[in-house]
Amino acid sequence: MAVNQSLVRAGASLVGAGLAGAAYATMYERNAFTLREHTLPILPPGTPSLRILHISDLHMTPGQRLKQGWVHELAALEPDLVVNTGDNLSHPRAVPSVVQALDPLLARPGLFVFGSNDYFGPTAKNPAKYFNKNHERRHGEPLPWQDLRAAFSERGWLDATHTRRRLEAGGVTIAVAGVDDPHIERDRYETIAGRADESVDLRLALTHSPEPRVLDRFASDGYDLALAGHTHGGQLCLPVVGALVTNCGLDRSRVKGASAWGAHMKLHVSAGLGTSPWAPFRTFCRPEASLLTLVGAPVRDREVELGPVIAPEAVQA
Repeated sequence: MAVNQSLVRAGASLVGAGLAGAAYATMYERNAFTLREHTLPILPPGTPSLRILHISDLHMTPGQRLKQGWVHELAALEPDLVVNTGDNLSHPRAVPSVVQALDPLLARPGLFVFGSNDYFGPTAKNPAKYFNKNHERRHGEPLPWQDLRAAFSERGWLDATHTRRRLEAGGVTIAVAGVDDPHIERDRYETIAGRADESVDLRLALTHSPEPRVLDRFASDGYDLALAGHTHGGQLCLPVVGALVTNCGLDRSRVKGASAWGAHMKLHVSAGLGTSPWAPFRTFCRPEASLLTLVGAPVRDREVELGPVIAPEAVQA
């Protein structure tokens, strides 16, 4: 009998711990929005520093007031440039919520590409499928991405999808190119292929999903920095182990933050600000926006090959 009671107590403890963990992941951590800051030595020596606010994976639904308010306050950072790497929507009526949340940032120079969850709503799925990179993907209901694109464009943000653009922000000249979401094979790199403009201070590449086949082509064409989202930083992470999956071809060491990609290009992957409504939890991976400060790089740093080292980051609650 004593043994049985011990088993009952052990089982009850495990159940209690599981419930407490689930409550933490769904009720606290997924709403514990964080600003992460990175300083990247990318620009030519003597160029003014450039502050880029990188936002990704809002996965917005109309009722997410806390997230909407937090994003709205990011305008106080006064970035020189805002970059949105997609997956803004998780509901067919979420466009007004996204636009209202981003409203003050839409008054600043901005660039965007879309992800799969701008085009199609999320669907329920077995989480174990994420461990199979080749699992069959099912699209949900169509989402009003045309309305979102029009709202962004009318306020002055530039759509970088399958186009090459040139702009100036914060006294820095920028050549930018982007692709549609490689995760659902909408990318058409041939539309932007070719050597990046070498007459500018910064060559910037945008994609929603950081698929290596696309990153390799950006790096080969001479881009300095690629920005992406999609991974949610792994979303369900473990202490020491970190992310279990990336949901793309990217290795787990680069699932979020800054790293080097090849001899010249740097990569920044945002862990994103949202989750699917069908998987509303995060563990050891708080939702984030990132403030990237680009500064002049010593000549030697632009000539040597760098490994996949994660750059230091400062975290603000």
